[in-house]
Amino acid sequence: MNIRWHLSLVCIVLLSFYTHAQPQRKLVKVIVSPDETDWTYEIGDRPEFSIAVLRNNVPSEGMEISYTIQPDPGYRMIEIWQEGTLSLKNGTAKVKAKKMNEPGFLRCTATVTVDGKEYSSYTTVGFDPNNIKPTTTLPKDFEEFWNKGKEELAEIPINPILTLLPERCTDKVDVYHVELDNIKGKIYGILCRPKKDGKYPAILRVPGAGIRPYYGEISDAEAGFLSFTIGIHGIPVTMEKKVYDNLMRGALNSYWTTNLDDKENAYYKRVYLGCVKAVDFIESLESFNGQDIGVTGGSQGGALSIITAGLDERIDYLAAFYPALSDLTGFLHGRAGGWPQIFLDEYTNKPEKIETSKYFDVVNFARFVKIPGWYSWGYNDNVCPPASMFAAYNLIDAKKELHVFQETQHWTFPEQRELRNAWLYGKLKE
Repeated sequence: MNIRWHLSLVCIVLLSFYTHAQPQRKLVKVIVSPDETDWTYEIGDRPEFSIAVLRNNVPSEGMEISYTIQPDPGYRMIEIWQEGTLSLKNGTAKVKAKKMNEPGFLRCTATVTVDGKEYSSYTTVGFDPNNIKPTTTLPKDFEEFWNKGKEELAEIPINPILTLLPERCTDKVDVYHVELDNIKGKIYGILCRPKKDGKYPAILRVPGAGIRPYYGEISDAEAGFLSFTIGIHGIPVTMEKKVYDNLMRGALNSYWTTNLDDKENAYYKRVYLGCVKAVDFIESLESFNGQDIGVTGGSQGGALSIITAGLDERIDYLAAFYPALSDLTGFLHGRAGGWPQIFLDEYTNKPEKIETSKYFDVVNFARFVKIPGWYSWGYNDNVCPPASMFAAYNLIDAKKELHVFQETQHWTFPEQRELRNAWLYGKLKE
């Protein structure tokens, strides 16, 4: 019975992942290709984009295409450098972009109308991205602020409550719902632990944005790891999905801007310290080997991976997909800022909110990361603009490797996750 339930759960999770995280196929494909295979150029280069339209995988002829080219694209950034129309000849149309005179990104978007329906696609190319610098700055009391927070956190006992979830267990893995005490509330999560007696390395999995139930990573435990997946909102993670949906529409709507003008009470302070408390819990487990902890996540989870590594020296390895919350002030300097792209209007563009953001920006935690890291994202990311992610990555003074999958937006190929797991599993078992 448990095995059948587990297989059903896996199918539901996979279906949800592929439905929401992967790109949808369409009848007509618009393909925008740059003339550099790695989509990367030197300052002063003029990239040339080739545009093709396929229907039933057959190139179209004679269609009229509209296009725009804009620098450093981000959500609601509307500056356009070039725009016009082109006609397909021999299956393609070409347009040459203007030069970029500083590190950054340039996006070409092409649109075509077929049978009254509009289809579009875009490609984003980089210019010397490894020299992109952040726009945010490091507050003088940044370290003091977070050290004080960790001292206050250390005064709070973990008080773990583990509840076995028999319906989720397998013949090799025990699964528990976990409750921990945290500053101003609780931290909840799912622990997956190998049934076989032993001492195991640990993986802390930190979540992307939103509010949802969690199921844990049984595959981690089957591979010989303690796997602890946490939620960040101080609520149990095994309730019905409608509970989380109602919270997202109500009390926790736009939680990321809660108390943004007050660093002591900003929403993410409790979250970031909660990640440290999760490490405390891992360290307390008898089945932990006492020395090897990795942290991983994507988007908000990619941010929390870097932040946790910057805050807690007990983390040994980090693996991050497209980190959000990076270089938040980019929009104030004519460049795309990281998710949640908050500095775009008079409500948020206030000095006290801008200053508070600096205490929670991934860029400023990246300065303190000293452990090996694995990173991956795409140039086409339409949620976490690539310039914001490079702004943080370029500051990391530690052994690091970046795997760019240029065409990915805010999703990953299976190959990326396979690479991540191989790297993280391998490091933790060295």
